Amino acid sequence: MNNSKIWLSSPHMGGTEQQYVKEAFDANWVAPLGPNVTGFEEAIEHYLKGDYYVAALSSGTAALHLGLILLDVKPGDEVICQTMTFSASANPIAYLGATPVFIDSESETWNICPKALELAIVDRMTKGKKPKAIIAVHLYGMPYKVDEIKAVAEKFDIPVLEDSAEALGSTYKGKHCGTFGALGVLSFNGNKIITTSGGGALVASTKELKEKAVFLATQARDAAPHYQHSEIGYNYRLSNICAGIGRGQMEVLDDHIAMRRKMHAFYTDIFKAIPGVTVFSEPNENYFSNHWLSAIVIDSTKTNGVTREDLRLAMEAENIECRPLWKPMHLQPIFANSPYYGSSVSENLFSDGLCLPSGSNLTDVERLRIQSLIKKVFNQ
Repeated sequence: MNNSKIWLSSPHMGGTEQQYVKEAFDANWVAPLGPNVTGFEEAIEHYLKGDYYVAALSSGTAALHLGLILLDVKPGDEVICQTMTFSASANPIAYLGATPVFIDSESETWNICPKALELAIVDRMTKGKKPKAIIAVHLYGMPYKVDEIKAVAEKFDIPVLEDSAEALGSTYKGKHCGTFGALGVLSFNGNKIITTSGGGALVASTKELKEKAVFLATQARDAAPHYQHSEIGYNYRLSNICAGIGRGQMEVLDDHIAMRRKMHAFYTDIFKAIPGVTVFSEPNENYFSNHWLSAIVIDSTKTNGVTREDLRLAMEAENIECRPLWKPMHLQPIFANSPYYGSSVSENLFSDGLCLPSGSNLTDVERLRIQSLIKKVFNQ
């Protein structure tokens, strides 16, 4: 049997990316500006269907960093952050000398818990530290509880920086993720639903906010004939070459979403006959997930002792990449001394959860390999 590597989420080209890249080379537009950058931003703005302004950047992390700056986060401030997420959600808080305050998940969407969020805000305020911003994440493409989080944020007048790095194409009540917060963040890393090899974007509600982000992302160069700087800037702009890849990828985004959702349906069909395994799915019709990654939770008390690690190691032995869910930030050594609010929802998910191969370019042969091994592990 073919034992070639099956990746968790590999890049998937659509075919027109090289055309845009070639145009950039032909015109000698290889700098971090140019027609592809403009075209890529316009394509995203059109896709989001609203009055939004997009700044294409070098990474989603850069977008988070600039988002916090635009929200006036300073050294000594506190920023609330969902604990169950990739470290890039939290690291920019530390870049600015601020303190992350981590919040547990709720069990339906695995995202930031509205109840724990409000308890944390009240407690921080009694300690004289009103949080400056809230970073809420759409985990694995699943929208967080938008209405509930918005209500808490508005009650205490705290802006939400919406980490939609994994959720391009996901919607809540028909509205696109990345457009709910004061600012939104997208990622085009190599493993995302579309990619520019590396890249990201900041989604703003006003042209002025976008222009400020672009200014900061291009070393904060003042309007002068010489190089003059009145603010600290960053080298965060996306290159015209990478943006060309993004333009081609935007043309196949909806196809990629359909294929990722097909993978989710594939796993749902497999595990419906296996007691003790729950496939991460939308809680109701208000949620539409791109299912960037399909994930499961295994209750070993109902699977005759089969654990998350049993399945992961079996997959690894057959050259199939799987990955535990994100390790919560409050359990990370670097953030061990940061405040945390909640119970053990995120910890339990990390202990028992597994991300499965979810790429939009998986073949029928690869799916058969995955299905056969799952059934073997669970004695089906």
